[in-house]
Amino acid sequence: MAAPPAQGQGEVSRGRGFGARLLQSLVDGVQFGVIIAVTAVGLSLLFGTIHLINFAHGEFVTIGAAFAFFLNVSAAGPGWHLIPAAAAAVVFGALLGAAVDRGLWRPLRARGTGLINLFIVTIGLSLLLRHVVLVLFGARPASFAQYDIQNAIRLGAIGITPRDLTVTLLSVAVLVGVAVLLQRTRTGTAVRAVSVNRDLAEASGIDVQRVVLVVWILSGALAALGGVFYGLVEIITWDMGFKLLLLMFAGIILGGLGSAYGAMVGSLVIGIVAQVSTLWFPVDLQYAWALLVLIVILLVRPEGILGRPERTG
Repeated sequence: MAAPPAQGQGEVSRGRGFGARLLQSLVDGVQFGVIIAVTAVGLSLLFGTIHLINFAHGEFVTIGAAFAFFLNVSAAGPGWHLIPAAAAAVVFGALLGAAVDRGLWRPLRARGTGLINLFIVTIGLSLLLRHVVLVLFGARPASFAQYDIQNAIRLGAIGITPRDLTVTLLSVAVLVGVAVLLQRTRTGTAVRAVSVNRDLAEASGIDVQRVVLVVWILSGALAALGGVFYGLVEIITWDMGFKLLLLMFAGIILGGLGSAYGAMVGSLVIGIVAQVSTLWFPVDLQYAWALLVLIVILLVRPEGILGRPERTG
């Protein structure tokens, strides 16, 4: 799904020179990239700690947006303002992540289920959750009650709505918070240790199961928050997370599998390339050019931008 210009940005962009349009595309790309990064970081942490490629992660994104919509707009909901509705959606996403780990993945890991089998289970879970959302939410696109239509403000050559600026700054703040969590807390140190060497971390006294649970909680919360952000700047649909999933995987692979910081950098590159490409090529091809950049970079650096080279043989 292409990212349409924010309300008022089309008027701002028309009639400007190439330099101004390039600057606008860069700003739009940064906004798109940091939203992808918020959703992708949890997916990357999951792969780093338990080597699980979670195809259902996109549905966590959709569920976060749909739950906030229910609290904010739905006639059956309480009609909360978007801010408390978004906060409740993040908590719901965290609880969903914990429930999925305790109820599904932990028993499967205890039985010694192989990674390929787990991967297939994630595909089945993805299909199940996606169609549950379709039944409950419906196929009609929708939007939140607040911050829907806004005029763009001018910051020099850039046009951006207060909503989009706020979402971008909040996304950056969330990513910085995740970095601080990983670098400056005991929990973050334990997560990094498990990611580097699970067996050594367990031998050193780290409760690996607890670390995995924390990662699932963080992954679910970030996915739900990213879903709210994405639904706010674009629109809410029953398959929005599935459409975003390919870009999340692209950002993770580009940045380096299992690296949270790599996921941030890779997602930012994917978002910028996707938006800047629309200056020369049709909007329908913007994701294709982003994936082409992924292929080219991996040909030069197979481990990704921030990935660690692996020894073979």
